[in-house]
Amino acid sequence: MRPQNVTRGCSKVRFIPATAPQFRDIEPLGAKHDKLRAAFSCGVEPLDRYLKQQASQDAKKRVAVPYVLVSGDNRIAGYYTLSSTNIRVDDLPPELLKQLKLPRYPVIGATLLGRLARDLSFRGQRIGELLLTDALRVSLAMSRKIASVGVVVDAKDGNARRFYAEFGFIAFSETEKRLLLRMEAIEKLFPHVTD
Repeated sequence: MRPQNVTRGCSKVRFIPATAPQFRDIEPLGAKHDKLRAAFSCGVEPLDRYLKQQASQDAKKRVAVPYVLVSGDNRIAGYYTLSSTNIRVDDLPPELLKQLKLPRYPVIGATLLGRLARDLSFRGQRIGELLLTDALRVSLAMSRKIASVGVVVDAKDGNARRFYAEFGFIAFSETEKRLLLRMEAIEKLFPHVTD
C-alpha cells in the first residue's frame, strides 16, 4: 500500500499506512498484546502506566477502547484510546457554535481521544500522526452509528496543543488544553469512509 496524502492544516502531509511492512495493522487491544505491553515506554509515566496496568480493564468494562500499533518485530509502537463524551455547548467558542448550526441543546455528543502515545524507540517515524489519523478515521466511521459532532482531545502541554492545532483542532472557550475537531472536517479527510 502506498503512503496517502492527507491535508493537515493548510499543507499536505504524507502518512505511512499502518499496513506498511514495518507495522501490522492498528487494532483494538486484546489478550494477544498482554506480553507486549510491559516493554512500552513513551517517556510519560502516566501514559506508560495506563497501557501496562489500566487499558485492558478499561476495554473489558467498556470505558474506553484502546487501539495499538504493533511493529513488524512484535513491539507496541504506540496506542490511542477512544470513548464517548459530552460537550457543554456553552464551552464552545461562539464562532464554532455558529459554524456548527446545532440545535439549542445544553450538551452534545462527541468522541474523546483520551490518550495517544508513541514508544520512544519509534521517535521520528511519525507514529503520532499515524495514530491520530487512524483515530480520526475510526471516529468518523463510528459517528455514522452513534452521533458525534467531533473529536475532543485534552492536550497535556503546549507541544501536544500545537500538534493537534496543526491538524485543525480548535480550542474551547474556557481552556486552551481542550480542543475539538469537527466531524465535518474529518469527513473531508476521509471522503470514502463509510463504517
